[in-house]
Amino acid sequence: MKYVYFFDEGKAEWKDLLGGKGANLCEMTRLGLPVPPGFTITTDGCRAYSAFGEVPATLWDEVKDQLARLERESGKRLGDSHDPLLVSVRSGAKFSMPGMMDTILNLGLNDQAVQGLAQQSGNARFAWDAYRRLIQMYGDVVMNVPKHDFEEALEDLKDERGAQSDVDLGEHDLQELVTTYKSLYRDSTGEDFPQDPWVQLQGAVVAVFKSWGNRRAVTYRRLNNIPDDLGTAVNVQAMVFGNLGSDSGTGVGFTRNPSTGEREPFGEFLLNAQGEDVVAGIRTPQPLAALAEQLPDVHRQLIDTAQGLETHLRDMQDFEFTVERGKLFMLQTRNGKRTAPAAVRIAVEFAREGLITPQEAVGRVEPAALDQLLHPRLSTGHGITALTKGLPASPGAATGEVVFTADEAAELGASRDVILVTTETSPEDIHGLAAARGILTARGGMTSHAAVVARGMGKPAVVGAESIRIDRREGSMTIGDRTVQRGDIITLDGASGEVFPGAVPTEAPDVSGGLMELLVWAADMAKLGVRANADTPEDARRAREFGAVGIGLCRTEHMFFGEDRLKWVRQMILAKNEDEESEALTHLRAAQREDFKGIFEAMDGLPVTVRLLDPPLHEFLPSLEELAVKVAVSEARSETDDESRALLSRVRAMHESNPMMGLRGIRLGLTRPNITRMQARAIAEAAAELEREGKSPRPEIMIPLVGTPEELAQARAQVEVVLEEVRGETGARLDILIGTMIEIPRACVVAGDIARHADFFSFGTNDLTQMTFGYSRDDAQGKFIPHYLEHGILKADPFATLDQEGVGALVRMAVQAGRAANPNLKLGICGEHGGDPASVTFFHEVGLDYVSCSPFRVPIARLAAAQANAGELQHTTR
Repeated sequence: MKYVYFFDEGKAEWKDLLGGKGANLCEMTRLGLPVPPGFTITTDGCRAYSAFGEVPATLWDEVKDQLARLERESGKRLGDSHDPLLVSVRSGAKFSMPGMMDTILNLGLNDQAVQGLAQQSGNARFAWDAYRRLIQMYGDVVMNVPKHDFEEALEDLKDERGAQSDVDLGEHDLQELVTTYKSLYRDSTGEDFPQDPWVQLQGAVVAVFKSWGNRRAVTYRRLNNIPDDLGTAVNVQAMVFGNLGSDSGTGVGFTRNPSTGEREPFGEFLLNAQGEDVVAGIRTPQPLAALAEQLPDVHRQLIDTAQGLETHLRDMQDFEFTVERGKLFMLQTRNGKRTAPAAVRIAVEFAREGLITPQEAVGRVEPAALDQLLHPRLSTGHGITALTKGLPASPGAATGEVVFTADEAAELGASRDVILVTTETSPEDIHGLAAARGILTARGGMTSHAAVVARGMGKPAVVGAESIRIDRREGSMTIGDRTVQRGDIITLDGASGEVFPGAVPTEAPDVSGGLMELLVWAADMAKLGVRANADTPEDARRAREFGAVGIGLCRTEHMFFGEDRLKWVRQMILAKNEDEESEALTHLRAAQREDFKGIFEAMDGLPVTVRLLDPPLHEFLPSLEELAVKVAVSEARSETDDESRALLSRVRAMHESNPMMGLRGIRLGLTRPNITRMQARAIAEAAAELEREGKSPRPEIMIPLVGTPEELAQARAQVEVVLEEVRGETGARLDILIGTMIEIPRACVVAGDIARHADFFSFGTNDLTQMTFGYSRDDAQGKFIPHYLEHGILKADPFATLDQEGVGALVRMAVQAGRAANPNLKLGICGEHGGDPASVTFFHEVGLDYVSCSPFRVPIARLAAAQANAGELQHTTR
């Protein structure tokens, strides 16, 4: 196995082996650009070190061979006392991880070589400055000498000499600092700073390998979904120096603005400086454009080179350069990090310019990054310290007055901006959620009620902020030693999960024409359809604007909580006789018919999957605890409250120990069939009215929580009787599909039998995940899942990204068995995973027809669906 490649031996496409930096150094060398010579130690070397705890012996032999070549080509020798070669040792993984791993500069200096460097450069101050930098970087990175020890010594010397900055220290000052640094090194490590450059090089290479596993690198990979087993390459490159005077300098730049995507060079530089000075904040850099005034020939060459790299590599480039005595050197180039608005603009403009295809443009934008475009966001650099941080449940920014109940939110939200702060939310809070600008909860996870509803409404939400303590009686919450009163202003950042005091400036989302153009291209590429989860005509219209091809989940329980409806729901539940129940159902049917009509009309010509009532009925009743207290107080006062006592008796009779696994969904529909018939008739009558008006409603009826084929067979029979009745009464065609939500593991196992009674399956992956893992999602996300993620017990939060090995295996099983039994079976998913890009890729691979997600995640899912199909399209076109 070959471990080391000189820059002219590698290829640009070898990023797996050489890392992104190494591969691009090879490419720039091949193009004849001014690149200091060097070599790359491959990621195979890093993986071998990680596996066995030592560097393969043959790797060091290859490094010696390539170092000898570097010395021949440069005409210098490492550690030479007359004309020393100095090298940089830098990391370089396949995917850019800026600042996450380690770098060492000026390697090769020792007590003799520093004299040679001073002589050759004609600048003794420069030579001693380079030596002190090496001791500090090597001590910190390789030997774990506390960095602040070196920094304190530097500051003490500056104070003693009256120097304002590092550059004010002279040659003799720096000689003294080198002596001090060497003493610090010896005191900390018990040994002298190594004078042998080969020992220095070995130590630096091993340190870069080790830095692949440091905490910040691991965290960065987890946040950016970069695999842990890739390893990093190591680039050893001849040093060039930007700190040799006013005709020298160093800088970083981008070929386009990484914040906006505007086609203009963007960057900073410093004259008479080394690379780390630009990012260390020691001196204030100048904008790249100012280089044109100070070194115009260099500026012209730099811009021409950078633009040539962009054209050749067909992406925006992030480049580093050094100017040594008027000569330009390119130290690296890589595809630049960029904001979501910039990513969209750059991808679309590259396609328009013919540098890439529209299909490639679609692949250039991270789907999850579109959240930045679709929600208001906090202005950057606001400088306000957060009060607390929870889970970023729904992106966007919201500012408003604190209220602590849904009723307060509904009352005040019509005339002012409010933030609903509560321990947790329930379906009964829907009116308050609708009125609030944002939601903050002390409990709950990313798929809690508050999170799901907030995303569906496009409202910012922070959930599971466990540090807050709410006192509704006092109308306040405490966060540490800080108290926030009802009416105080706070700001939520739903993208980061942070909560800020007062009003923080926000920026409006930039939904540009470029994004719409990109999504049109994506639609042409995708095989997987994207529907929306929507419960109101407003949500339906918004989803259609974002390109949804239907509604995959309309939750009917959300229609029951209006003030004029809840009383009829409770009468339906608590009816003492058939007349009372019939009266309630009549009112509810009329209300639901109007709701359905509005939604079907908004999605005219597109399918709308309506889920029949799913939650247990007790959720629509008063709290058992509150009723019990009320009755107890009445009895203590010897007051008569027969109504409350009777209501308490009914509520207590309906109480369940585990309601989420009790009388709900299809179990409720089969034991209370009039509820199923009422909802089916409301759907059918709404569709019939629209048919008479010349519209094309396409409702689909979904029966939830099926676990046996017999359940679905009986429920389907109930629905079909109602549909036939309405057809006879209205003459409407009513071509309505009937299917089920697959959310119980048993349903996946017997999916073939269930499919014989279904026109479609829609996987409810929230509950399926919960039941498969045995996790309560609201408790798990706030209690132990963060620990599991940090310690590698889970690779990802299974409620955010589908667990493919377990839950995914059940989905795959159900797809295969369902289609085998019913070849015409339509398959979709309506859980929160429908808007997660990684999960969308899995759903494409297993052969679903569509995914469904909240309206604001529709563009994300559309882009992810296109990217999931990109591999097949490329294979087809070869």
